[in-house]
Amino acid sequence: MSATSKKGGPEILFYHLEHARLMDVLPSLLGKSLERGWRVVVQAENNKQVSGISSALWTYRDDSFLPHGIKSDGFENEQPIYLCDTTDNPNKAAIRFFVEGAQPENIEGYERIVYLFNGHENGHVENARKQWKRLAGEGANATYWAQNERGGWEKKA
Repeated sequence: MSATSKKGGPEILFYHLEHARLMDVLPSLLGKSLERGWRVVVQAENNKQVSGISSALWTYRDDSFLPHGIKSDGFENEQPIYLCDTTDNPNKAAIRFFVEGAQPENIEGYERIVYLFNGHENGHVENARKQWKRLAGEGANATYWAQNERGGWEKKA
């Protein structure tokens, strides 16, 4: 994967989850993406994780849900949020989330990349560090956000 320069590439956000779980954070970020009018792809490492995220998005709040689909649902190109474990972008998403250890292969064509990683999983932290060093070394427009004890986000780099 090649990141483009700060002038022309996507904005890349690294979110270090330390005090909340993925499903405590992801629905809010997905909702904000939809509010901006963006279509979204969420890439997990494997199909079991994709299924778990899909189930959680239907039930994360009693009074709402986030419209989304997975490959087996069909109509991939029509999904506002498409969940997968591949590099597909069938809904022409503007923003791509990498979660549960998924690693970016191609970030070209997106306005924003969001890399959410669990601070309590050594492998996830190591992978995030490698991605950060590589992307920053290529001049990517990357920022690093750490979660504080209150659950808010603080820009660290």
